[in-house]
Amino acid sequence: MSVHKFLKTLKTVKKASLPHPSFKSILENPNQEIANTIFKTLITSGSQSLLTTNTSLLSDLNPPTLHFILSNRHLNTHKCLDFFNFLLKNQSLIPFKPDLGVHLTLICRLLVSRKFTDAENLLKSVSIDENLRYPFAVIASTIEDFCDDTKVIGKLFNSIFKVYSDSGLFNEALEAFNHMKNNGIEINERTCTVHLIALKWSDQVGLALEFFYRMLESGIKISVYSLTVVVDGLCRNGEIKRGREFMEEMAGKGIKPDIITCNILIAACTKRWNFGELDLVLLLMEKEGVAFNVSTYKFLVDGFLSSGKIEEAERMVLEMHDKSLKVDVYLYTLVINGYCRLGNMKSAFSLFDRMTERGLNPNVDTYGTLINGLSKAGDMEAAKALVNAMQNKGIELDEVVFNTLIEGYCTKGLLDEALEVLVVMENKGFNADICVYDIMVSELCKLNRTEEAKRLLNKMVKRGITPNIVSFTNLDDGIGFCGSEEGVFQDGEKGGVS
Repeated sequence: MSVHKFLKTLKTVKKASLPHPSFKSILENPNQEIANTIFKTLITSGSQSLLTTNTSLLSDLNPPTLHFILSNRHLNTHKCLDFFNFLLKNQSLIPFKPDLGVHLTLICRLLVSRKFTDAENLLKSVSIDENLRYPFAVIASTIEDFCDDTKVIGKLFNSIFKVYSDSGLFNEALEAFNHMKNNGIEINERTCTVHLIALKWSDQVGLALEFFYRMLESGIKISVYSLTVVVDGLCRNGEIKRGREFMEEMAGKGIKPDIITCNILIAACTKRWNFGELDLVLLLMEKEGVAFNVSTYKFLVDGFLSSGKIEEAERMVLEMHDKSLKVDVYLYTLVINGYCRLGNMKSAFSLFDRMTERGLNPNVDTYGTLINGLSKAGDMEAAKALVNAMQNKGIELDEVVFNTLIEGYCTKGLLDEALEVLVVMENKGFNADICVYDIMVSELCKLNRTEEAKRLLNKMVKRGITPNIVSFTNLDDGIGFCGSEEGVFQDGEKGGVS
């Protein structure tokens, strides 16, 4: 359509494109000539061109003409929004301030065009912004005064409800909810879920629970998402029992939990070692036919391990295999580490063997866990054998394993072996931990190998590490600081050993 033909159609505006007839009084005198000129400018050149072409158009603009422009469907929504924002930025060029009706006209258009973010931003300006804020009662009456499309009204009120909720204005949000409920306006359950989330993150769990029951009383079809939000809020608040009872109550009303809801309770129970409540949650899951997933087992394994129930954790891992769920090396390693911490190396290696029999390849962390367990048990021969097995599989030692071996040899009194490992470690580009250096220095001093102890201390200082004061006191009292060929230390200066 040519611009000439398009502008010709603007002489008469379809009734459907105008606001409700009760707004007729403010729309009776739109200036057609100004409106048509602005239409043409917006279509061909955009809003900014109004600053350079004819600013008198803006000074002659009046509320009815602005309503006329924004409500006409022949101008696309994007250009309407661009024009409106242009007017707000150049407020001094127009003789009036855009009122609530103007805002709502554009907001409705944005909602119909599914530009929800833009609509919410405009709603914030009339409902949240301190300079332009209107009370909800005024907004509600204005909406009902100029709009008779029930779908648009529903979208608008749900958007207002969301804006209030997102801004933490929970009293106003509840006012909007009650207005919709009392006036038969459809309430979007997803918007209610957003409100529940906002209450949860604001630590208003009691209000979230109360609102959920309002949703229930209002006949809203409640999804498991809303249920999960409330259960999560109660668990975060430490009210695990209440969360479980609430989930059980809602299940009886037909709002069934899913695995995510149940996992939230399981995680809360295992984290706090509340195994009594955990048993009740598991019974409820069985009753409602909610099957475990991988995350469920991970929560259970973590909880059992942290509470020292290593055998229970192992049972969970093996049960995962029985149910054909994917079990990774990480879970096995966690349980193996649990046995190693208890010094139960027999069970640790038994589980290690089961893991490999099931086709899972141990990684450096798995080997490191076992080597650490053997080192702490003083079985350095077995640790060395495991290192060889590890390297035969092409798995290189990392910094953690090197440190573990050195500390293990030192504890066993095998200082020369520890020094050999240190050399290999440094050749690989790794550095020992400060605590490992301290142990080695201490052991060297006990054997009166002071020259080697000094060299280790110098290595530490060159790396910028401050040795433990014990490392110095373990050396002979006659040892002081002096210069070296490298020029690192000066006599009497702290920072090196002669």
